[in-house]
Amino acid sequence: MNKPACNPRLAVYPGTFDPITNGHSDLVARAAPLFDRVMVAVADSSSKGPGFSIGERIALARLALADLPNVEVRGFDCLLAEFVEEVGAGVIIRGLRAVSDFEYEFQLASMNRHLIPQAETLFLTPAEQYSFISSSLVREIGRLGGNISDFVHPAVQQAMRQRWHKGRTSSNKQPETEGDYHA
Repeated sequence: MNKPACNPRLAVYPGTFDPITNGHSDLVARAAPLFDRVMVAVADSSSKGPGFSIGERIALARLALADLPNVEVRGFDCLLAEFVEEVGAGVIIRGLRAVSDFEYEFQLASMNRHLIPQAETLFLTPAEQYSFISSSLVREIGRLGGNISDFVHPAVQQAMRQRWHKGRTSSNKQPETEGDYHA
């Protein structure tokens, strides 16, 4: 198989994006003017037990990023190094929300440098208003009925509400308080 040459003007932003948050979207918007193309690579990660299927996560990411013309969203189910080589990207984008992210991200970047030395890792930080947002926190707030409108695109919020509504009307879920009863 003939692999495309490494293109320093093509960046890959990998993640599970379960769900894609405004923090993710902010990083993509910051990266978009720096590159000819940014590929948001949605990892299958079925071993993590994602709340949305890979198809749903790809569709939601496409909706959330639709206003960025040089951004493409694709799924992948292989080693990131293989995916980056397959698409010919020269840059891997990683987000840093806080200093606590750095050690793990540095380890990943070092491993990726070993596996794909032709690709560089670029760390970006989100705008301050998004620095505390994580997909896991958004999922937890959403599952407990909290307002997530400041944290995700409206299409993501709607998809999550539909998912919760199914769970709340399930016959095996008992209401926890009087206010949970529906007539």
